[in-house]
Amino acid sequence: MLQEPKDKHSPNTHLSQAIIRFAGDSGDGIQATGAMFSHNSAALGHDISTLPDYPAEIRAPAGTIAGVSSFQLNFSSRRIHTPGDRPDVLVAMNPAAVKAHISSLRPGGTLIVNDDGFDEQALKLAGYDKDPREDGTLDSYHVHRAPVSTMTVESVKALQLAPQQAALCKNMYTLGLVCWLFDRDTDFIEALVEQRFAQESEVLREANCMALRAGYNFAETTEMFSSQCRVETAEQSPGLYRRLSGNTATALGLVAAAQLAQRQLMYCTYPITPASDILHELAKLRHMGVIAGQTEDEIAAMGAAVGAAYGGSLAVTGTSGPGVALKSEAIGLAVMTELPVVIINVQRGGPSTGLPTKTEQSDLLQAMYGRNGECPVVVLAPDSPADCFTMAMEACRLAMKYMTPVFLLSDGYIANGSEPWQVPRVDQLPQFRTNEPVCSETQSQFLPYSRNPETLARPWVVPGTPGTEHRIGGLEKQDGTGHVSQDPLNHEQMVQLREQKIAGIAEDIPELDVFGSSAGRLLVLGWGGTGGAIRAAVEEAQAKGLDVACAQLRYLNPFPKNLAAVLDAFDQVLIPELNRGQLRQLVRAQYLVDAQGLNKVQGQPFHTSEILEKIENLCQQPSEAVA
Repeated sequence: MLQEPKDKHSPNTHLSQAIIRFAGDSGDGIQATGAMFSHNSAALGHDISTLPDYPAEIRAPAGTIAGVSSFQLNFSSRRIHTPGDRPDVLVAMNPAAVKAHISSLRPGGTLIVNDDGFDEQALKLAGYDKDPREDGTLDSYHVHRAPVSTMTVESVKALQLAPQQAALCKNMYTLGLVCWLFDRDTDFIEALVEQRFAQESEVLREANCMALRAGYNFAETTEMFSSQCRVETAEQSPGLYRRLSGNTATALGLVAAAQLAQRQLMYCTYPITPASDILHELAKLRHMGVIAGQTEDEIAAMGAAVGAAYGGSLAVTGTSGPGVALKSEAIGLAVMTELPVVIINVQRGGPSTGLPTKTEQSDLLQAMYGRNGECPVVVLAPDSPADCFTMAMEACRLAMKYMTPVFLLSDGYIANGSEPWQVPRVDQLPQFRTNEPVCSETQSQFLPYSRNPETLARPWVVPGTPGTEHRIGGLEKQDGTGHVSQDPLNHEQMVQLREQKIAGIAEDIPELDVFGSSAGRLLVLGWGGTGGAIRAAVEEAQAKGLDVACAQLRYLNPFPKNLAAVLDAFDQVLIPELNRGQLRQLVRAQYLVDAQGLNKVQGQPFHTSEILEKIENLCQQPSEAVA
């Protein structure tokens, strides 16, 4: 890809797929650059998958490897599942960006560097003894050197900005270079700039657009940039599409559920990375009847959610793993009172504060068991950014139908990543059912813990409803009446009822789908954000003739009712996880299957190649070794 033609005016190279990574200091506008190019790619009809990656510090040490921010985009004319393993193009704003990411750039790939960023101090901060542009380090790549900072300041000189302010536009200059490289005009991105800086001064908007055009024109006129590529448009089913991140999709799913259930959405949260964007998105939707409340801490957020559910609202709280630890007692209160609350955990690296901006799947056992007593809850997990919409609605549906807390386990990878999403029609959305109390004139006493015989759910009573007066709290309830009860047999009965209610939900969720043969040598079983890498690896393995299939769990408690049969149909089971094997423990314990693990806890998602290598190793073992 991106091979240099002999002639500047040679025809463009047409590609089915390209992967680009932008990298630089946290203050270089890397995330904005990547987001705009992704939006442009989606608008051009490409399938896209993104991977934003940035330090935890608000402003990490400039010029250091620890301070490097990056954004990777995979855009394609065919269906893709991941942001890709190795970029074809790396845009590096300084030596630290080169140092951090050059090993990922595929051999023969294109490297665009900001020459102005390579002074002696910057090289030292990055850990270079010699300039990598001169010592042969970059000889295996197509290197394009451009004085980005200098040219950016020169391009906006007419606006008479201070040099420091003018230099802030250098990310748009590099975006202009990349637009030329992939044979795109700048009109769409200029429109995005107008939207992004609509509340800023006209001078700032114009400066960014001028820098964008200057970068494009530099690539157009210099001999340094001598080849262009074009990625073909993807074939997609007809419909309305938009690009959205997992956090945005989650917010939209919650709003859709509230509208369908005709309940007010109350989102109670304390800001925490990487879940905060759900609050930001919902705060924009007050005109939809959304109440987005920021509380003083995580305990208050969970308590407010329990109170909102008691008051009849669709109650949701969002956090990450450390926040769930603080919420655990009040989650137990929601289980005891049997109130519908959705708890969103956008998982990140831990323990404690851990890796706030990096992804991990280490909170599955916390969601399953991280409370005192016998305290069962429903646990769901979306498998892609767009799937966050579907599973957010599903979490709300199950919470309200079964009167129970529901965990939605997203993670930093899919929450911050983005992909095209086909906007569904209203008639395609699920039906919502809530448990309204039925009071008859002959009923002598309202029974708040009477149960629906189908779901075992108790009634959802809005305070003030005539004839439904009752007490509620964290002490054990007497079956039916809801009175406080210390009776040993009653306690055991209530524990079993709460457990049976959750287990019975298996009849109300889809069976597990298998991609590939329904029986065979190897099943790759995943959950959450591993889905894309697993699917891509299995597709490659199948193309090589290997007997392998895959399945992705989106329902983790209860498991799909056909999971046992699916597992029994394969000689081996491989479970890749971004933890030390939490799903593997559950599967081994419940189904007595000797599942093998592929575990990664580096704050980064799986590469397709990592899973493919493990698949090949397992499939090449002698048959007697896996019998």
